[in-house]
Amino acid sequence: MFQTFKNAWKTPELKKKLLFTIMIILLYRIGANLYVPFIDVNEVQNLATYYEGSIFQFVSLLSGDAFSKATFFALSVTPYITASIVMQLLTIAIPALERLSKEGEEGRKKINNYTRFVTVALALVTAYGYVKLLGNYGILTIDKSVDKAGYYFGMAVMVACFCTGAAVIMWLAEKINDHGIGNGISMILFANIISRGAAMVQGLIGMVSSATDAKGYIFGGLKILLSVVLTIAVIGLIVWFTNSERRIPVQYAKRVVGRKMYGGQNSNLPLKMNMAGVMPVIFASSIVSIPATIAGFMSENGFTKWVSTWFNYNSALYIVLFIVLIVLFSYFYIMISFNPVEVSNNIKNQGGSVPGIRPGKPTADYIKKILNRITLLGAIFLIVISGGPLIVGALAPNFQSIAFGGTSLLIVVGVALETAQDLEAQLSMRNYKGFLD
Repeated sequence: MFQTFKNAWKTPELKKKLLFTIMIILLYRIGANLYVPFIDVNEVQNLATYYEGSIFQFVSLLSGDAFSKATFFALSVTPYITASIVMQLLTIAIPALERLSKEGEEGRKKINNYTRFVTVALALVTAYGYVKLLGNYGILTIDKSVDKAGYYFGMAVMVACFCTGAAVIMWLAEKINDHGIGNGISMILFANIISRGAAMVQGLIGMVSSATDAKGYIFGGLKILLSVVLTIAVIGLIVWFTNSERRIPVQYAKRVVGRKMYGGQNSNLPLKMNMAGVMPVIFASSIVSIPATIAGFMSENGFTKWVSTWFNYNSALYIVLFIVLIVLFSYFYIMISFNPVEVSNNIKNQGGSVPGIRPGKPTADYIKKILNRITLLGAIFLIVISGGPLIVGALAPNFQSIAFGGTSLLIVVGVALETAQDLEAQLSMRNYKGFLD
């Protein structure tokens, strides 16, 4: 992978794309550290303490701590991801949108425009709830009892800032898609998680340095060693499973065209074991954060107490719902991204067939059956990586700090592998020599 990045850096066009992606990420990190007006900077440092033990801790992780600092990009990519989920669901449910999605590039552009409008609408709602949440925590410098008009003006300004930040993030992500390397949303999530790496290392070191006796030093050292070993093991598992694939053999019949004979070759149809990548985890995380987001609209009452007690990340309800959603979104993502009937028709039109399976519908059914099995294995893999640490953190309070470690590693390693594959594909295209060369 490192050799791929090295070769890409030597290619002028790819180097330009890499530099553009880095520039966008730097712009994002600047916005993630700019405070909005009417925020009490002295009190905002306590936000991380308020979020500890709640779903907001994971939201803050995905935002690169912007959410826990109440900065311009506090909402991060959450509104855009949620809007994408909504539009994909509506595309299946509404025939007009389904027809639009099949119209090629123009249809996708229209759906992307609808997604942008939905993103802004969700950002407005989320921003209002977030500002109310900050008010409940006493982070604002405006007081309704002192200056009612100033309070509502300040609320409007803050909501506009957070909503604008979400729209700018959406624009930055699309610019990466158009002119950079990799998927824009994935690259921003990658940068956010990496930005917390130094703080995580400092936390582990601080755990040892704060020890007062030999037992504390030994326990801290063992915890650091265990964390390093588990991290390496999980990275290895993610790389191995992500690169694994199920190959369906395909045999092409011989064809005579003029004086030449074509076909008669054996090939295969590769199906990735984790075709959905990290998207089911991101989708599931966005959905399970909705109750906490709704609770942010309200002052403390029965519902907010129920959410904080029974719907934080170490509760059984949250973990079970998170696991179920991972399975559902794994199948949903495959359903919208891979069409067995279309693949079967392409194989048939090219004169190919799966040995022992008749062309047409039987081949499509065979591919679908294998795809269902692979999707289930992929969902189990995602549950082990992302849900396993949550279960460990819930059962062992001393290890709650690893609750989202698996999800973070899955996103980081997954994005790195996808980016490397994208670079390899572009390098192969540029190094290909045709018959005119």
